[in-house]
Amino acid sequence: MSAPVFLAESARLEKYPVGSVYVLDGPEGRHAGVVQRRRPGEQIDVVDGEGLRLRCTIRDVHDSQVTLEVDEVCRDRDPVPHLVLVQALAKGDRDELAIEAATEVGVDGVIPWQASRSIVVWRGDRAARSRARWVATVRTATKQARRARIPEVEEALTTSRLAARTAEVVAGGGAVLVLHEEATTPISAAALPGPGADAQVLVVVGPEGGISAEELAELTDAGAQPVLLGPHVLRTSTAGPVALALLADRLGFWGGR
Repeated sequence: MSAPVFLAESARLEKYPVGSVYVLDGPEGRHAGVVQRRRPGEQIDVVDGEGLRLRCTIRDVHDSQVTLEVDEVCRDRDPVPHLVLVQALAKGDRDELAIEAATEVGVDGVIPWQASRSIVVWRGDRAARSRARWVATVRTATKQARRARIPEVEEALTTSRLAARTAEVVAGGGAVLVLHEEATTPISAAALPGPGADAQVLVVVGPEGGISAEELAELTDAGAQPVLLGPHVLRTSTAGPVALALLADRLGFWGGR
């Protein structure tokens, strides 16, 4: 079984070579020592959220302070092309369920999208609070999946700004795939940058009411590809993670990413 993951809150993990001692404290130390009751001799990983991982053995536990010995230092390769989920805001917790599962699948970034048919609207203080919840959801899912990288949660985009981002991604050699039930191109046949290409692949998922014809036209005009995910219509909470899983497999990420 792989070791549980804890996040380094402030320390730069580059300073800890094999054989050195690292002290896990603060909220993460409390979670390990008090909540999970970790004990000396157990293995845990400490990650910085940017790809660096310390594989450690617990030496001592004192309340919220866990003293670790570094057994191995690993760095995950920078995953390219980068998979980014553009998730339309959705009612209830369906958008948060989507980004949680996408993080577990291996997404590299998340973009909230204020689609025209989104019932939920992010404005002012609500926008800041909602984005903070997304950030917290992604952090928790990163630990659950035992990843060393935390996906970036970007600021919310309107459709016009998403179209501009689409044009930018396509011009940079990337691809933007819009999941749409009336598309004729299956996602398996979508044009993608090759494995190892320093580019982005954006997967755009609409809200419960779907993507409007005007939005689809605006994104397509900017270079996006409408693609069909499968024979069934999936909820907004599941479409993105399913598409990302198919793309991750196609790009070879699940063969040892």
